Amino acid sequence: MTDRPDVWWRDAVIYQVYIRSFADADGDGIGDIAGIREKLPYLRDLGVDALWINPWYASPQADAGYDVADYRAIDPAYGTVADAEKLIVDAHDHGLRLIPDIVPNHTSDQHAWFRAALADEPGARDRYVFRPGRGEHGEEPPNNWRSHFGGPAWTRVPDQDGRPGSWYLHLFAPGQPDLDWSHPDVAAEFEAVLRFWFDRGVDGFRIDVAHGLVKDPALPDLGDASDQLGRTYPAGGHPYVDRDRVLEVYESWRRVADSYEGDRMFVAEAWTPAPERLARYVAPGRLHTAFNFDYLLAPWEPAALRETIDVTTGHLREVGAAATWVLSNHDVVRHPTRYGRPPGEPEGATDLALGTRRARAALLLEAALPGGMYVYQGEELGLPEVEDIPDEALQDPTWERSGRTVRGRDGARVPLPWSDEGASAGFSPAGAAAPWLPQPEGWTRYAATRQEGDPDSVLELYRTVLHRRRAHPALGDGDLTWVSAPGDAVLHLRRAPGFACVVNLSDAPVELPAHDEVLLTSAPLEDGRLGTDAAAWLAVR
Repeated sequence: MTDRPDVWWRDAVIYQVYIRSFADADGDGIGDIAGIREKLPYLRDLGVDALWINPWYASPQADAGYDVADYRAIDPAYGTVADAEKLIVDAHDHGLRLIPDIVPNHTSDQHAWFRAALADEPGARDRYVFRPGRGEHGEEPPNNWRSHFGGPAWTRVPDQDGRPGSWYLHLFAPGQPDLDWSHPDVAAEFEAVLRFWFDRGVDGFRIDVAHGLVKDPALPDLGDASDQLGRTYPAGGHPYVDRDRVLEVYESWRRVADSYEGDRMFVAEAWTPAPERLARYVAPGRLHTAFNFDYLLAPWEPAALRETIDVTTGHLREVGAAATWVLSNHDVVRHPTRYGRPPGEPEGATDLALGTRRARAALLLEAALPGGMYVYQGEELGLPEVEDIPDEALQDPTWERSGRTVRGRDGARVPLPWSDEGASAGFSPAGAAAPWLPQPEGWTRYAATRQEGDPDSVLELYRTVLHRRRAHPALGDGDLTWVSAPGDAVLHLRRAPGFACVVNLSDAPVELPAHDEVLLTSAPLEDGRLGTDAAAWLAVR
C-alpha cells in the first residue's frame, strides 16, 4: 500500500487555520467558520493547496477545543455542521482541500462517555484510564506521571456514596481525561467519527497526540517524571510515548481512508524520541505524513539544519514517504522571534529585525526542500510572538497549572491583523466584542492590507515563493543533492532540473555560485553578493 508518486499531499502546501484567531464574521470576538469562508480567496491567492483547521468540535474550551465533548457537532462559537459542510464545498470550489483536526487521545470531561463514567454506569469507566490510588486509603495518585500542562496527571473523583474514590488519568488538563485504547468501543467510535466527516467531504485529518494513545497497562512510575517524550527510554519502552501497538490503530484508520475516493490523507502530530521511530508512522499501510518537529526545533545553524534535513529525508526515503516541513504552529514560539534570540535562549531579549531576516531566508530553504510544507496562519504576515499579553488575559491552561510560572502558548495564538482599520485590526467587524486574546499595540503594521502590493513585504514574499514553488518542475516531492560540504556555513543544495538554493549562515556576504539566473532572494543582494542570513534561488545547468 505504497502511495502513488502523484498524490497531492506529497508536495502540498497546507495552511494551518487556528480557527479562534483567524477571522471573526459574527462579531463575538472569536473566529468562526463564516470567517474562514470569507477568506478563502485570500488563501487561494496566497498559493496554498489545503487548509488544516484546529478543532472545531463542540467543547467547553478547557484547552481551546482540544477537549472535545461531541466529535459530530460543531462548537456553537464556530457555527454548525451545516456551516462546516458549506465550507468544505466552498473550499473545494476554490481549489483548496480541507483537513480538520481529530483528537483521539482524550475527550472532554463533558463528553457523554465521561459523564457516564462519573455516574459509574456499568462499564463506562472502562473506556477511560481509571485506577485506585496508592497509600493506605488510596489518597495518593496511582503513579508519578505529570500533566504536560503542569501538576499531576491524575484527578480523584468521588464514589457514589460521596467518599473519595478512584483516580482518572489526564496527560493534559483535568478536563481532558485519557481514553483507554485497549477498549473496543474506543476504536469503533473513532472509526465511525472518521467516516462521519469523510462522508461530508473532508480530505483528511491531522491527528493530535498521535504518539500517545497506547499506555502500558501496568502504568509504571516514570524513572524521570519529567521525561514526557521518551528520551530516556529504549525505543518503544516509554509507558505512554510511541508504543508499538499504536501503529495498529493507524493501520485500521488507513483502511478507512482508503475506502473513500479522492486520496484522503492523515498527518500525524507524533513526537518520537528518534527520526527512525517517526518513519514507522508513515510506512506503507499506515499514515501518509507526519510533522517534522526536529526541523522546527533546529537552531539557525548550518550543521544542525543540514543534519536534520539529511536524517529526515534519509529515514523517510527508506519507507517511501514524503517529508513534511514546518517552521511554526499554535504550540510553539513563532519562528521570527525564535530566530531573533541568542542560541540556546528560550526567552528574553529578541532582535526581531534579525529574526525576521532569518525567517525570510528560512522560507526559501523550506520551500526548496523535497516534500510538502505547512504555513501557520500569520507567518505569511511576518507575525512575531506576542510576549506581553497581560497576565489576567492569558487563557492557556499551562498558566494556571504551572502555578503561573509558565505563560504558555497564547503568544502564538493572538487574532490576526487583516487591515489597519478598526478596533481589532480587521479580525472582527465594526462594533464587535473585543478579540478573545488582546492584540498588542502596533499590530496593524503587520496587516494584510498594508502589505499587499509591497514587493518588500513578507506577505508578497510568501505569495511569490509559493507560486514559484508550484510552477517550478524541480520543486515539491523528489530528491536533493548537496553541493556544500558538511560544516560549511553556506548551505548549497540542488534540485533537478536546473534549480539551486543557497543560504548564507556565515557572518559576511558571500559570492553566489555559478548560475544562469537569480530567480529570487530573501533580501537584496549586496554588490552582487548574498548577505548574511539570506537565501537565494538560482537557475543552474
